[in-house]
Amino acid sequence: MQIDTSISTTVAGIHKLVIPTPFAVGPVNVYIVEGEAVTLFDVGPKTEEAWDSFTSQLKQVGFSLNDIDQVILTHHHVDHCGLLDILLEKRDIPVFGHPLGVPWVEQNDEFLRWHRNYFTEFYLKMGVEKGLLADTDRYYQMLDRLSCRVRLSNTLREGDQIPGMEGWKVYETPGHAQSHLVFHRESDGVLLGGDHIIKHISSNAILESPLRRGEERPKTLLQYRESLLRCKHLDVTIVFSGHGDEVHDMQALIDRRIQEQEVRAQKIRGWLVHEPLTPYQICQRMFPGVYQKELALTMSEVIGYLDLLIEQDRITEEQSGGLFRYKAL
Repeated sequence: MQIDTSISTTVAGIHKLVIPTPFAVGPVNVYIVEGEAVTLFDVGPKTEEAWDSFTSQLKQVGFSLNDIDQVILTHHHVDHCGLLDILLEKRDIPVFGHPLGVPWVEQNDEFLRWHRNYFTEFYLKMGVEKGLLADTDRYYQMLDRLSCRVRLSNTLREGDQIPGMEGWKVYETPGHAQSHLVFHRESDGVLLGGDHIIKHISSNAILESPLRRGEERPKTLLQYRESLLRCKHLDVTIVFSGHGDEVHDMQALIDRRIQEQEVRAQKIRGWLVHEPLTPYQICQRMFPGVYQKELALTMSEVIGYLDLLIEQDRITEEQSGGLFRYKAL
């Protein structure tokens, strides 16, 4: 399939580069933002195709690697950070991101072992067949190859000032990733939305392990909904997203996303009226064509809806024989 690498400069001083990825989501958008500092937001995955596309498009919009003063990550997922390995080999420039992304972009071995062991145990409790866990291990290994292993120069939290980017505000928007940030320019209502606001698809609130043993697992869909509602109150005229086209009606899109979540959650509850089910059984029903190939993503969706239904007191959780099952109230 031909990747569309068209370039748009929809707002003065913001240049979109469309970088190919090997993932089903398709190409990722990265942005050059002009200002006192020339800032690159996200970079793409660590592939030769992505690097060639990045350098070619960078030249087309009138920049070179030497012009880039800093890199800011919207979040730690490999399609947004992996190319840092190659970029930083060419130029030593500062990289900023959320502190919760640090163990991911560094590929901290201890943390990654903990994360993967956590989900091995978690998936088994959710009813996943043991045979699928080997496929999950291979999936993690593929992500490692496409990601980076770098140290952030500094971290960004909500309310921090970005060097060389006067007038931009940082907002923490956990949900799709615990490290997710969006960036708002109040003067003209521009939002660099990463994967938090996407026009053509609903962002998956991807499950992550707690940082440490004994801590509670993040309820990622609940976080995502809260982050959406916070953004709804911002004065936004256009969203430059991590994938796909720009969004010009963010408030209406957020309303649609919230409604879509309610519809999907109700569909799951309808199944649970008739019989208790494990999350894996729900996953098989909900995603019959892809659950084996995309276990981590599909289970993230299912667990998110179960968290939402429990929060709304519409279902209950029960544990028996080492398995978790859910039934309607």
